[in-house]
Amino acid sequence: AVPEEYGGSGMGYLNLSVIAEEIGYYYANTPFTISVFGATEAILLAGSESQKGEHLPKLAAGEAIGTLAIHEADGRYDLGGTQASVKGGKLSGVKIPVCDGTIANLAIVSAKGAKGVSLYLVDLDGNGVSREEIKTMELCRKQARITFKDAPAELLGKEGQGEALYNQILDRMGVLVANEQLGGAQRSFEMARDYAKERYAFGRPIGSYQAIKHRIVDMFAKITLARSNCMYGAWALQDSPDDLAEGAALARVSASDAYLFAAQENVQIHGGIGFTWQADPHLFLKRMKHLELLIGSEGVWRERLFQVIEKKAAA
Repeated sequence: AVPEEYGGSGMGYLNLSVIAEEIGYYYANTPFTISVFGATEAILLAGSESQKGEHLPKLAAGEAIGTLAIHEADGRYDLGGTQASVKGGKLSGVKIPVCDGTIANLAIVSAKGAKGVSLYLVDLDGNGVSREEIKTMELCRKQARITFKDAPAELLGKEGQGEALYNQILDRMGVLVANEQLGGAQRSFEMARDYAKERYAFGRPIGSYQAIKHRIVDMFAKITLARSNCMYGAWALQDSPDDLAEGAALARVSASDAYLFAAQENVQIHGGIGFTWQADPHLFLKRMKHLELLIGSEGVWRERLFQVIEKKAAA
């Protein structure tokens, strides 16, 4: 979705949503999610011409990896508890967890300045940056604790407008990550369905038993609803900015619910081998949890949806 003048294909968000779904479906172990859906979108949204010209071609070509360094140890998903600070163009603070933080070259970092919380571009290969890998359930997308100590920082967007800018980034990411969740949910459903056809118990495929049929049908129903909402979100991202906040929240809530249910049921239907390395269901269960928490849980996005509804009602 990066415009051609900045080294991208300029194909738009409907195309990018399809790619997101395929990444989720095939459990792709790539930093594409945080780099393209997160850092690249942030620079597209708020970067100056010089920032776009410098960073977007590298991000689009995969020559550089971007990430978001927003969260701190307080566990909040907004910027209200930001303790990192900037003074004289130097940023100090600790961010944890940072997705793909062990391999990223560039970070969008939230920090407090003279006018409040802003977002900054920081070169992670530069001075004043140290990283430490942290262990998480999802082993294929490394998380990091990144410590900044007087690291050179360049303002992204307007000073003091970090919260508003971050919410715009979240809406864009919400749609794209939801499509990735949709792909993972679809794959989990297909794995469970296919296993139910080939696994025999008491002389019959386990898929012939009503209890298993009900689980598979419930998975299908949740995924179908999520697909509809994800398509709506992708349309809003592409063509209707006024509907983006609602579309992103609907997509995230329904896709999170569908992936959670499908990933868990997939493990259950596989029985004893479902959580072992002999089978793949556990991989999608871990990826499901990673994507759910990457930009806020389902509960966080339900609250965002309620706020959108209330705002429309008031208008």
